Amino acid sequence: MESPIAQHDSQTALPEEPEESGRGSDRAHRTGLASVVDDDFSVYDAIGGVRGAIESVLPGLAFVVMFVITRNLGLTIIVAGAIALISVIVRLVARQQVRSALTGVLSILVCLVWAWFSKDAKNFYLPGFLTNAVWIVLLAVSLAVRIPGIGVVVEFIRTPVTSEFGKWLAAWRSDERLVHAYMVTTWVWIAMFAARLLVQLPLYLANSVGFLGTARLVMGIPLFALTIWVSWVVVSPQIRRTDAEKKAAEKDAAESTND
Repeated sequence: MESPIAQHDSQTALPEEPEESGRGSDRAHRTGLASVVDDDFSVYDAIGGVRGAIESVLPGLAFVVMFVITRNLGLTIIVAGAIALISVIVRLVARQQVRSALTGVLSILVCLVWAWFSKDAKNFYLPGFLTNAVWIVLLAVSLAVRIPGIGVVVEFIRTPVTSEFGKWLAAWRSDERLVHAYMVTTWVWIAMFAARLLVQLPLYLANSVGFLGTARLVMGIPLFALTIWVSWVVVSPQIRRTDAEKKAAEKDAAESTND
């Protein structure tokens, strides 16, 4: 399935919770859109490292390869589903965080169930199309009302709403340069989702399961990683600026109090 909420479904992914990057770090690294708030951003961490990429790609890869080779939908669903479940079991045995892996499994299972009940392999990809379309609409509406959806997500990660929502919203929307960066980034995400639909929907309508599966893989982790990196390039300088200005203001306030 294509997901911006769970990183392990990179065709619809936005934020994720911090988790170990797998590079021997002594702290947790955020994945997905949440990673753009990190000063030491890396695409490797953003996609969840090697394990995150494998867990995201393998079930879909298994589905398209098995179906193209066997044309047996039942066997294909069993193999792809088993691979997705194994990723969660491995994490459980290793006593590692399973939330992101479990989200990915649920996404895959939805796709598999859809394909099974429709008796059509191409419908494995239909939930992803619907999810991409929903995100395009939501993000487009957020731009129309000048409350960029990517800004809402990133700012919530930076400073969760602890009081009145209106004040929280006004606090960051009063910074025109920051809002502009979020507007641009929101357009970038819309472009990613739209590109997937423009390329993959014709293949779906043509019943080209093999080419559709290949396009999904190519436009999955690689395109997601590129979008995350562009988001960081656009947004990170403004976040660092606002943080620096806030610290300077707090320092001046403290010095004034002491005087």
